[in-house]
Amino acid sequence: MSADLYCAHFGFSTRPFSLSPDPDFLYWTRSHKRAFSILEYGLVTKAPLTVVTGEVGTGKTTLIQALLRQIEGDSIVGLISNAQGNRDDLLRWVLNALDIDLNGADNYVSLFQRFQDFVINAYADGKRVILIIDEAQNLGAETLEELRMLTNINSGKDELLQLILVGQPELRAIIERPELRQFAQRVTSTYHINPLDRATATEYIRHRLLSVGGHGDEIDQAAIQKICEYAGGIPRVINKICDLAFVYAASADQTHVGLDTINELIRDGVILQTYTGPLFLTERVDTPKKAAE
Repeated sequence: MSADLYCAHFGFSTRPFSLSPDPDFLYWTRSHKRAFSILEYGLVTKAPLTVVTGEVGTGKTTLIQALLRQIEGDSIVGLISNAQGNRDDLLRWVLNALDIDLNGADNYVSLFQRFQDFVINAYADGKRVILIIDEAQNLGAETLEELRMLTNINSGKDELLQLILVGQPELRAIIERPELRQFAQRVTSTYHINPLDRATATEYIRHRLLSVGGHGDEIDQAAIQKICEYAGGIPRVINKICDLAFVYAASADQTHVGLDTINELIRDGVILQTYTGPLFLTERVDTPKKAAE
């Protein structure tokens, strides 16, 4: 049973629970609205460092995609995903993200000079440079400190370079280490995206169904409750379960997804349960503060 066939079976225009980040499907929960506001705040105030964290699958990358749609034309944006390595590697990631020619730059000094010249020239042309780093927890403490050093290019009242870091909860834990206190002082604002509670997860599922032409009740309440319980409020896991549930239901010529279908999915072991934290988490947001000089 293909995804196209289950879409036809249920009358959907496309798969309602695709795993690919898509801003058109973004459901604005309270937590996602707050996270996006923090990102926008960083852009508007030209904050040197903004940090957003969340568990795997909570929609961080989708928020980045939505943010990219908001950034004005006077900005030069570089997007880096899953960067790893030492400080030389970091600079290469940065230069590649900004489409800066690496020809002849074969050591740290030449790489940094190439980057600095680019940022200063962009500023002279009335543009600002924004670097967005997804999965930033992979950088590690030493590389994060190197990122802080990049922001030293900023001078006076003008911020020539802005950094937006998005990552898993480990990112925040790294930043809070004593040896990164100078980095933490440069962070203007941070926000942690929580998993969905049951009521919000129910609305999220309904939103997805309505977005593709469904009536919103294709999954009954008992099934939704089981989905929320098993997924731990993680949107990506909810999507996986719902997507496969429609495959199962369509293959059985059912008109809706019931609890029996979800239990069958779980018994068959087709969904890996990866999140083991509590369903309800305490919201965590830091009050924006003036970055240290």
